[in-house]
Amino acid sequence: MYEKKLPVNLDCGLHLFLQVVQGKWKISLLWAIHSGIKRPGELQRKIPNASRRVLDAQLNQLMEHGLIKKVVYDELPLKVEYELTELGESLIPVIKLTAQWGEDHRNELEQLF
Repeated sequence: MYEKKLPVNLDCGLHLFLQVVQGKWKISLLWAIHSGIKRPGELQRKIPNASRRVLDAQLNQLMEHGLIKKVVYDELPLKVEYELTELGESLIPVIKLTAQWGEDHRNELEQLF
């Protein structure tokens, strides 16, 4: 596993939050799973700009942080689904509020890009 060269600053809650959700697709993955998209192939189709390798890596990081869990069904062909944990569910209001902020300031922010 990758080891960071600089120590992680965990002095405040914001730094902890950023360590957990930092990653281009993590918020999208959490939202997709919350919205009912649970299978890896479905997640890949929902987020087509992300490579399967990157999505798998970020799903693994979300599992390591306790935000999602992987459910493997004992059947052939193998069936895997992801679910939000209680900790992951607690992020959904934060994601909704952040999305609303973006919508509320869309006109100003779109001019920057």
